[in-house]
Amino acid sequence: MADTTSTNGGGDPMTGLAHSEAHYFNSYNHHGIHEEMLKDEVRTKSYRDAIYNNRHIFKDKVVLDVGCGTSILSMFAVKAGAKHVIGVDMSTIIVKAKEIVAANGMSDKITLLQGKMEEVTLPFPEVDIIISEWMGYFLLYESMLDTVLWARDRYLRKDGQGLIFPDKATIFMAGIEDGEYKDEKIGFWDNVYGFDYTPLKRTALTEPLVDTVDLKAVVTDPCAVLTLDLYTVTTADLAFSLPFNLPIRRTDYIHALIAWFDIEFSACHKPVRFSTGPHTRYTHWKQTVFYLADVLTVEAGESVSGQLGCRPNSGNRRDLDIKIDYRTETGDVHRKAEGHCEYKMC
Repeated sequence: MADTTSTNGGGDPMTGLAHSEAHYFNSYNHHGIHEEMLKDEVRTKSYRDAIYNNRHIFKDKVVLDVGCGTSILSMFAVKAGAKHVIGVDMSTIIVKAKEIVAANGMSDKITLLQGKMEEVTLPFPEVDIIISEWMGYFLLYESMLDTVLWARDRYLRKDGQGLIFPDKATIFMAGIEDGEYKDEKIGFWDNVYGFDYTPLKRTALTEPLVDTVDLKAVVTDPCAVLTLDLYTVTTADLAFSLPFNLPIRRTDYIHALIAWFDIEFSACHKPVRFSTGPHTRYTHWKQTVFYLADVLTVEAGESVSGQLGCRPNSGNRRDLDIKIDYRTETGDVHRKAEGHCEYKMC
């Protein structure tokens, strides 16, 4: 595996919710993160197609772009015929976004507001459509979903005709063989220049990795664990504990479980979907890898079952506390295994 990102920021002496919020918003002040997202063609073209191919939906509508960034989605909406678009973003990138909107002759159609969604005042009492690219790693890490839900409840028209783009998200899991990389990343701490560093090994096991996974490493069929409907989901639903069952495709070993998500724009005349899984084109979300303390020895026809638990961290709601219980479903007592792992995405 390559191009690895640890989700642990670490090293900063400042602590507390105010700092973590500031760090989150400040990270979007830099153009590099916007370049990465704009160059993610799966992401950006899916939004473009969902909007451009549904001009009949956007024509003469008032649209709210939550977390607008450089305003690419706002400009898509204007080109699709929206009457007016309000873009809201906390970070200072909105200063550049205003310049971009002006350079493209859309300043009369797009109003950009800097501030928290919950604190700004919109120039319209309600909106017809909410668009947002709110997804984070593992779908929910550092995500803006709670902000989108607040905007839905406060501003989306109440007659049942309001639309959200996208409106469905599903988290999937699978098991992978990854012994060589696990040894390099986790086993490294067993012997560091002749010293026992196993206390750091235990820490390393609790930190999920965001990485691109080779499809050939996948040992199981995927399993859909959680589906969110943005019209009905509440913030309380973002803390969950749900079962999974992973049928084994081939006789092999499982060193880690991985997760990814699929996104759907179901309001479209012809639904637009994209996936961030290992079976499809690269996206900047990659996949999230959870290494297990055990190595599972599995045979085709068996399964690994368990429970995936996730909740926002009590100290910082943008971080996640994740728990995975797992067990092998096999008739061979010598290969039976079960375990409990806890992870923190921070």
